[in-house]
Amino acid sequence: MSRPRPGKGYRYGRWRGGPDPLAAPYDLGDAVDEIGDSVLAGSGVKEAMRELLRRGMNGRRGLDELRRSVRDRLRQARQAGRMDGTLQEVRELLDRALEAERRELFPDPDDSARLAEAELDALPQDTAGAVRELKDYQWRSEEARQAYQQIQDTLRREVLDSSFASMKQALENATEQDMQAVRDMVADLSRLVDAHNRGEDTDEQFQQFMEKHGQFFPDDPQSVEELIDSLARRAAAQERMMAGLSPEQRAELSDLMAQTMQDMGLASEMAHLQDALRQARPDLPWGQRGQVPDGEQSLGLGDATSAVAELADLEALSSQLSQGYAGASLADVDEELLEQALGREAVDDLAALRQLERELERQGYLNRTDGKLELSPKAVRRLGATALRRVFARLDSAGRGDHDVADAGSAGELTGSSREWQFGDEQPLDVVRTVRNAVLRNAGEERPGGRRAVRIAVEDFEVVETERRTGAAVALLVDLSYSMALRGTWGAAKSTAMALHSLVTTKFPQDAIQIIGFSSVAQVLRPEALAELSVDTLQGTNLQHGLMLARRFLARHRDAEPVVLVVTDGEPTAHLEPDGTPFFCWPPMPETIARTVAEVEKVARSGATMNVFALDPEPALVHFVHDITQRAGGRVFTPDGDKLGEYVVADYLRTRRGRRGR
Repeated sequence: MSRPRPGKGYRYGRWRGGPDPLAAPYDLGDAVDEIGDSVLAGSGVKEAMRELLRRGMNGRRGLDELRRSVRDRLRQARQAGRMDGTLQEVRELLDRALEAERRELFPDPDDSARLAEAELDALPQDTAGAVRELKDYQWRSEEARQAYQQIQDTLRREVLDSSFASMKQALENATEQDMQAVRDMVADLSRLVDAHNRGEDTDEQFQQFMEKHGQFFPDDPQSVEELIDSLARRAAAQERMMAGLSPEQRAELSDLMAQTMQDMGLASEMAHLQDALRQARPDLPWGQRGQVPDGEQSLGLGDATSAVAELADLEALSSQLSQGYAGASLADVDEELLEQALGREAVDDLAALRQLERELERQGYLNRTDGKLELSPKAVRRLGATALRRVFARLDSAGRGDHDVADAGSAGELTGSSREWQFGDEQPLDVVRTVRNAVLRNAGEERPGGRRAVRIAVEDFEVVETERRTGAAVALLVDLSYSMALRGTWGAAKSTAMALHSLVTTKFPQDAIQIIGFSSVAQVLRPEALAELSVDTLQGTNLQHGLMLARRFLARHRDAEPVVLVVTDGEPTAHLEPDGTPFFCWPPMPETIARTVAEVEKVARSGATMNVFALDPEPALVHFVHDITQRAGGRVFTPDGDKLGEYVVADYLRTRRGRRGR
């Protein structure tokens, strides 16, 4: 980035206007290859993309690993403790108060002491009822009075803490003035949420609320939406926590909470606030019974609500990472929840996955049409090039010949003249004229020390002109019948077809190629369609129709040498009737075999070489393909599925070398 400086020109520094415009593009090669492998194996593009995001790549965790980490965190959260801690604490304090009071009353001979004992004996059996009945009791024991007062303080702090996080600490040793501040806060909060639900502009009201009551919200929400979201999640968690108790525990705790709210003068206001929060966030799991902590340690009401809220957040995060619901998107994953659960590094992993998904579309590898995700022609070319590169790597490692075809004289007989080299030329270099051009171009340049080095540039190259030599017209017929998928060879067949297409179109542009798929009927396949094509669930192996389409293609390239390559795993079981309708029968009808053989002989009369790659050693198939290749002057190969690409590409290259030798 440069900035003008008065009288001093420009000063250069780091770019600060967003992403670096000169940065290298995001490397998507490995991602495209992985998606391509899944697509070629039979997955749809959407499913392949989802699998890639699940696995992750380039050292970044995928959605599956992130979700496993969240599930581990979820198992830990379930051990946080039991939810009846407040109820248990109140029971213990009540027992202590009653025991102390009875010790105080026992030695007193007065009738009033006996009446007090009778009153204590008549208390309800449930804790909430006993606490309520003792509200106006005149304690004689100071220890008992303090224990009962501790019950009131505990309930007040725990009940408010279950609705407002960290309220327990704020109300420790609270005075009446402190409680009045809480009542004022709840009243103002209800008005704020009501205004938000009515659709009013509450920015100023929110700022005033936080200035007045911000001490009750240590998480420091930055907007009314953030405040409502936090409160609503906690309110929903409180309902889930109550739903997770036994009916007896739930009844007692509900009674205690209602008494406490009534004593604090907050019963009606809190009920109204609960309804307003539910209206603001109806999407939350209100009242639903979900996972609740079940550990050994007893939790107070506020802590239990926090634990249930954490479990709910982890459950929601796990669901978001699963992406297993309709319309799922990475945008659904809550970064804040993810950071709370797994730390900042997990958020960075998620950001990398989002960037990968975004860049695949931005750089033109994936197209989205009417909501459907498809491979672009650019991606298909990449898949073909990758498949070809893998084939060549296996050919090299296996020592099965040389795929470098730029040997001298390969383009035809020399004419004695030369011309400037152009990209894609296969003619031999004219070395003398190339060096001469370089010398003339560098003649006027001064060299240090008087040295006269000759540097050859691209524009110096010339090639020897040769007589035009006929190219090849290659028809690759690929079996689309369902048996290809059952035998696990369908992915290899697609990959082989794309590799051969890439080889012909990029390395031998003077050759022509057409890919033809055949099942019950045959069809011409574009590489873009081939990549995402599934095997045909209709029955039939209609090689006859495939050869008919191949002959039409070869007829359009009469100046080229015709080559027919057939990849199949079964003998013909279908043919076309005279009216063009397909006919299928298993085992094959003699008419089907006869019509197919007749088409083979027509291919042979056109001068085409026909080689067959049989993927099943079944005797009937082997006998059939040997018969038709003898008629067409070709050969039979029986490769394993994982070596199909090597065989097909090597055979094509061997055929080209054979043409040059003639």
